[in-house]
Amino acid sequence: MTWHVPEDELRAYARGELAAPALWSADAHLAACDRCRGALAGVGDPAALDAGWERLDAELDVPRPGLLEGLLVRFGVAGHTARLLAATPVLRRSWLGAVVAVLLLGVGAGHTVGGGEFPTPFLALAPLLPLAGVALSYGPALDPTYEMAVVAPLHGFRLLMIRTVAVLTVVLGLNLLASLALPAHGLRALAWLLPALALTATGLALTPRFGPVLAPSLVGGAWIVLLVTADAVRAGGDVPPAPFTPAGQGVAAAVAVLAAGLLYLLRDRFDLLQGRAV
Repeated sequence: MTWHVPEDELRAYARGELAAPALWSADAHLAACDRCRGALAGVGDPAALDAGWERLDAELDVPRPGLLEGLLVRFGVAGHTARLLAATPVLRRSWLGAVVAVLLLGVGAGHTVGGGEFPTPFLALAPLLPLAGVALSYGPALDPTYEMAVVAPLHGFRLLMIRTVAVLTVVLGLNLLASLALPAHGLRALAWLLPALALTATGLALTPRFGPVLAPSLVGGAWIVLLVTADAVRAGGDVPPAPFTPAGQGVAAAVAVLAAGLLYLLRDRFDLLQGRAV
């Protein structure tokens, strides 16, 4: 190396007074030259140099926000909330890919039945996806960022609701797109919506009592048993199972409202749930 930073420029660099483009040349050179870095240590204020290195280390250690986190911050979401939301496991590509694959199977099964028959396979699967998504977004057993969520300046119930809204927005949107892929069935392809809301709200309401894994598992199992029983007693393929009849839809809406009310009444128990987990 035939060129080195002159001593006067090193002094100006140490004082923070070196202007561009000499500053850029000094930066690039100091990164590769031990001799000039040693000379810089001799001409600069040791305390100022140490403070500069500390600021540099701190800047290098700052986590870089991902695409989703950056978009949330741009839309006015607080930084810590955006990070907790972006870290939701079920908003990652692997989970979304699995949801899309399941929906494609459901749509394929729906196309195998005639236009006069009810797309029961698709309608049976669609309500389980929001329930599973919300269950996987919260809890120490499934959330890799659970410890960070516990110490975040957020009420446990508020964090749960933030992630629930995010998961429901994504999964219900995918379910809606899948329903549009079944045009032969018309509005019957949307009969999953109220059961999905009822299952999700019930699973959340039971979480303080049974935990974030067992509660949705019990609700999902009850849904499957209900469908099997209803399918066994219905008259034929053109007759919808009981949960997808007008009466069944009304019951699902009532269950969703009651479960949402119970969830609100039990909202403080989610902080106790976090404390027990920790």
